[in-house]
Amino acid sequence: MSRLRIESGEYVFEGALETSLAPLTCAWFSDQLPFRSRVIHARWSGEAVWLPLGDLESGLAAENHTIHPSRGDVLFYVGGISEAEILLVYGSAIFASRAGKLAGNHFFTIDSGYDKLTEFGNKILWEGAQDIEFTSIG
Repeated sequence: MSRLRIESGEYVFEGALETSLAPLTCAWFSDQLPFRSRVIHARWSGEAVWLPLGDLESGLAAENHTIHPSRGDVLFYVGGISEAEILLVYGSAIFASRAGKLAGNHFFTIDSGYDKLTEFGNKILWEGAQDIEFTSIG
């Protein structure tokens, strides 16, 4: 499996797992599928939404990590300085928490539905938390 679909209300995004750059994170996340949660707007990271995962212990370490994600990047922060979380970037962002900058594992890149990312992010900004689901598409 190397492709995933993200669905949240009317929004559908697809993309590729970064298996060559973050193989352990991709394998861990693939084992969690289908992955369902609630997504809220990021507080400190800029134009991004996030899925708070609390004290989840994945056993993962830093892998293909960055504090400067690009639009369409999806990061997994394994926890430590802040709680574990998934960050989905829809615009300009620097990954951070109230404790400062964070480095998340870039494990997935959106390549379909990309033109709707800003609209999706703004919906969450103005309307609040939304259901979200990640599934495998092959």
